[in-house]
Order: sequence, then structure tokens, then C-alpha cells
Amino acid sequence: MSDHIVSPDLAACRTLLRGGSLSFHAASLLLPRRIRNPATALYAFCRVADDAVDNGSDKEAAVERLGRRLDRAYAGQPQNHAIDRAFADMIATHAIPRTLPDALIEGLAWDAAGRRHHDISEARAYAARVAGSVGAMMTLIMGRRDAESLAAACDLGIAMQFTNIARDVGEDARQARLYLPLEWLAAAGIDPDTFIAEPQHSPAIARVIARLLDEAERFYDRAQSGIARLPLDCQPGIHAAHMIYRAIGRSLARAGYDSITTRARVSGTRKLGFASLALVRAALPALRLPALPCAETRFLIEAAAVPTREPIGPGARVIMLIDRLERTDRLIGRPTAA
Repeated sequence: MSDHIVSPDLAACRTLLRGGSLSFHAASLLLPRRIRNPATALYAFCRVADDAVDNGSDKEAAVERLGRRLDRAYAGQPQNHAIDRAFADMIATHAIPRTLPDALIEGLAWDAAGRRHHDISEARAYAARVAGSVGAMMTLIMGRRDAESLAAACDLGIAMQFTNIARDVGEDARQARLYLPLEWLAAAGIDPDTFIAEPQHSPAIARVIARLLDEAERFYDRAQSGIARLPLDCQPGIHAAHMIYRAIGRSLARAGYDSITTRARVSGTRKLGFASLALVRAALPALRLPALPCAETRFLIEAAAVPTREPIGPGARVIMLIDRLERTDRLIGRPTAA
């Protein structure tokens, strides 16, 4: 994290992630300390936010409390908790526009409301919020604020979230949650409520899961060249995350797309292999293709991008001020000045 963060706060973040975010932990070991530390604070806050909504008895109240925690963090007066203090330091140090964590909280609010996705565009909009926003914040931590780097990061977030959805279909259904596009389920002859009441593996649900993984593959491909835009010492960690999550989907494919009775995993040995491969891949020349944002992530990129590819210093805080003013103007209905 930033060097001046109190070490016990960071230790608390690491302990939280080491217990349940093994893929992040494995990939983060390849990140330089200046990136690994704030990334740990970011992911710890995301984990706490997700758990607060997932495990709370009153999910809507949990979302409201998260909003208040963000209010305090952005006011420089975080809640007296190690993870909140570390997160508040991270957003101030790296000038993270409020729009990005707000998008994450909005996605969690959709979860709390049990919102389902009619089509793949709505699924992408959800993934943009709960994962693309995190990818954008990671990109800012790495000192890149250009639109192309942010677009690629959001694409990688969507790909990873689609992998998660495909892997957890059975587990989600048993908790009365469904993230697969309703349009696709209807085309496969699957009634959503019947499936949730008694989730079973079938050729029909396998086709839907395969279709979502195909979409994830498309976004992994879109994100690939964006990794080359990152600082050289950051590339191995992101390559590793890219490969580990992609391997989860491919493991699921080998299992016949059965995520109802099994849960696809990547072994620790394979993760170490991907980590080694990531170091090699980062050393190889890469083609930098244009990264164009998809419609569902454009609002994240517009909030975070500035017209430079160079890391920026304390002046970036002006971006946070502009973002806050624009948010206020939208809330009270005034147009912002040109």
C-alpha cells in the first residue's frame, strides 16, 4: 500500500484475503510492493462489502451502511476499522473517483434486490459494476489513467465475473440467486424458477453456461493487449490473474460445463505454473491493439480517464473534486458547466 499506511491496518487486510481470496493472493505476490499494498486494501474493502450484503439479514440496510462508509472514507474520516482506514488512504493517495466504488455498491444493491438480467447486455452492466469498477481502480493504482488502459481493465473484470457466474451456477441457485441471462435460459427451454427450486445439470443448462464462457473468452481476448500498457513490473501479476481465471472456465468446460454438482478449481500447483508463465509473458514483446470500451463500461472510463498515459501526482485530486461536483449536480438536477 502507500508507504505511510499503518502496518497493522494492512496486515488485517492481508489476513482477510489470505483466508478466502486465494486467486487474488496468488496473483498479488507478483505485483511490486507499491502496487500490492494498495491493491490489498482495495480487495479487502471489496470483500468486506460483498460479505456485508451477502451475509446480512437486511441486505438493503447493508447497502445503505456501505454508502455511509464510502461517505466517511471520501471525507477523510473513515470508520474506525483497519480496512476502512486502509481503503480511505488508498483512494486519497491514488485519486480514485467516487463513481468507481459507487458503481461497485450499485452492483451489490442489485444483488440485494435479487435483480435478474434479461439479456447479455444487462449481465455485462452488472459485471461492469461489481468487477469492471475494481479493474478500473486497480489501473489507477498502477498509475495509468488513459482510456485504453481503463477499457482493457474493465474488459478483464467482465471476463472474470462471467467466469465466476459460470462456475457458481449451482451454488447461486441453491441460494435463490440467478445471474444467467433470462433470454438465454428461455431459448434453452429452461424456466428460471423451476431451475432455482431444483437445480440440476442438463445438456440445456450446459449450453447456457458454455455460451457465457464463450462471452468471457471474448472479453479475455479483448483485455489481453491492454496488459502491455501497464508498467512493466505490474504486468506479471495481471497476466497471472488473467491466466488463473481463464483456466477456471476451461476447467469447467472439461467437466462438461457442470457447475451444478461440481465446482471448477485451479490447483495451487497450476497457479504456481501460471505465475512462472506470467513472468515469461511479461518479458515478451506484445502487440498493443486499440482497446475500445463496451457500452456498459463507458461511464467508468469517462469518470476515471484523463488524457495522459503517464502517472500523475497530487494534482490528480482535482479529478476527485470535479467528479464530486458532477455527482452533486446530477443529484439536484443542474447541468454542469461546459
